[in-house]
Amino acid sequence: MSKVGIIGDKDSILGFLALGIDIFPAYNADEVKKTIHKLAEKDYAIIYITEQASLMAKESIAKYKDFELPAIIVIPGVGGSMGLGMNEVRESAKRAIGADILFSE
Repeated sequence: MSKVGIIGDKDSILGFLALGIDIFPAYNADEVKKTIHKLAEKDYAIIYITEQASLMAKESIAKYKDFELPAIIVIPGVGGSMGLGMNEVRESAKRAIGADILFSE
């Protein structure tokens, strides 16, 4: 069975424990980057990361962008959406298809 983890501030990720997702609280850039690399090395198939945490580790996330696994998925945190996750989906679709098939709001 593939492992799934989530990185972010504790308030944003604590509820994911009920879904059986491993949580990894991280509050600064160094913690976020180290956690991403640790989870990738431990064969996590999916790594969710809050938008706020993703801003602290853009280079680390980019490192795994072209790998099949782990899939790093940006999600909103407890403070609401900043639109970063949707932008990632839009860019992935553009790379795969060659056109923006998602309509702007």
